Amino acid sequence: MIDSKTAQQINEQVGHEFGAFLQYVAISTWFDSEALPELSRYFAKQSEEERLHAMKMIQFLGDTDQDVVIPAIPQPINRFSDVKEAVKLAYDQEKRVTEQIEAICDTAADAKDRLTLNFMQWFLEEQVEEVSSMDTLLKIVDRAGGDLFRVEEYVSREGHPEDAAGA
Repeated sequence: MIDSKTAQQINEQVGHEFGAFLQYVAISTWFDSEALPELSRYFAKQSEEERLHAMKMIQFLGDTDQDVVIPAIPQPINRFSDVKEAVKLAYDQEKRVTEQIEAICDTAADAKDRLTLNFMQWFLEEQVEEVSSMDTLLKIVDRAGGDLFRVEEYVSREGHPEDAAGA
């Protein structure tokens, strides 16, 4: 039902999404060890969103009669020198995922694979939100300087992603 090259890229993206899931778990765990519960909770919710993204892609591959081949997942980074390094890693990751999603869309467009283009539209819109919220969080961390209570306050008030169940 869909182009085989596009299906291969989606399988690769499943690995990227699971990699993002593990990276966010690692970031959440590190924030927890640093007694930053709001940032820990924020990244735990982000991790669940990434897992759900992978599962949506797996479902799409199955629904379109494609083989699901989950690739090896690289080990996440587990230690950070400071909060900014962890948030910057997340921001860079979201930018990279956006480029990966765009590449799938480009391949699908070249193959006139309208089913995949339609499916991937949701992910493109999601990436606009993800990059924007990580960019905002990174700016908040910069502005707060060393005052991590301000960052925690911001995340507590405004920074939580929507419940992953709705993603």
